[in-house]
Parts: sequence; C-alpha cells; structure tokens
Amino acid sequence: YTPPALSGALGTDTRANRPKLTPRQVDVLLEWFHCESKEMVAQKLNLTVSTVNGYLDRVRVKYANVGREAPTKAALVARAIQDGIVSVDDL
Repeated sequence: YTPPALSGALGTDTRANRPKLTPRQVDVLLEWFHCESKEMVAQKLNLTVSTVNGYLDRVRVKYANVGREAPTKAALVARAIQDGIVSVDDL
C-alpha cells in the first residue's frame, strides 16, 4: 500500500538524482524493510522469492543509474530515508 501523500511525492519528484520507483517496487521495498527475510516478504505479498529479488534488483539498478548505488539492505534503507519513502520512525 502506498499512501496518497507518498504516491503524489513519487510521481511529482523530478530531481535527477532520484530514481523513479513504481508503486509496486516501493511496496516490496517497504515490506522488505519490515521483514527478516525475502521469503517472508514473498509470503506476505503473495509473490515468489525470485519475484521479490527481481523487484529489489531493479530498485538497486535504478539507484545505480542515478549515481546513488545501494548494494546492501542498509544502503537501500538509507536511500529510502533520504528520498522520503520511509522515515526512521516507520522502521
């Protein structure tokens, strides 16, 4: 679920260094931040683990393409906080 305020921010933020994530990529990313494993994310979102991995890989590629690599989960959390996708309080 992407709250209305966030979906508006994702669609209207055109900064060159911010990747354009799809709502589903954001959903998977946020769920992964709250789960201990990709298996749990897959189960919760009714996806396969390979699909979860695919979403996360595409998010990493999008960040790398704008010069903001995020090779680890911690780095993705940092990027999501920087971009307003998630707050520290939400974690």
